[in-house]
Amino acid sequence: MNETVDTLSSALARHQIELEAEQIEQLDRYAQVLWQWNERLNLTRHTDYEKFVTRDVVDSMWLERFIDAGERVLDVGTGGGVPGVILSIVRPDLEVELCDSVAKKALAVQQIVTESGLRLPVHHRRAEDLVFIGGYNTLVVRAVAPLTKLLTWFSELWSHFDRLLLVKGPAWVEERAEARERGQMRLLRLSKLAEYPLPGTESASVILEVRPKEPRG
Repeated sequence: MNETVDTLSSALARHQIELEAEQIEQLDRYAQVLWQWNERLNLTRHTDYEKFVTRDVVDSMWLERFIDAGERVLDVGTGGGVPGVILSIVRPDLEVELCDSVAKKALAVQQIVTESGLRLPVHHRRAEDLVFIGGYNTLVVRAVAPLTKLLTWFSELWSHFDRLLLVKGPAWVEERAEARERGQMRLLRLSKLAEYPLPGTESASVILEVRPKEPRG
């Protein structure tokens, strides 16, 4: 933890993020529980308010701009619950579910959600299996796998959901090129919805949307 005395409210204010007091309280409770669990299981490197806000909250706030009211959202490979938990707090209109194929992570995030006083479905299953059942509008993915691997996982499932929303770093351009070379983009459309600086670095993050060129019927 950062030795400098800090609060979530002040970290949010430094980065011009405005939330309701109840949402800040919920986020703070979640961050504290996540950090406690992180001492037992490596779930995040963002273990102070500054990193939590500039990495986890900022990414989630950018994502939520592109999600319509009432969507059913699956957080693929949720790890410690980002971005799914944060999305559920800042956008209570969404139906958010979390999944992770790693048993110990799924169990940990279920406990984190419960101890944070939240009610979110957590699945210890492969995202492909959940998507096959159907019902999701958007799959959100952050720091899980390269684009080519993601497109392989969901290549036969585009009739079961609408789109992928991805948080990526600068390597996304190379990942897109590789996907094109493999022919994976032939029936898909990739759009860069946003690009924003990664505080404290010279890098930028992007929000990418991948959806079929022909929408599902």
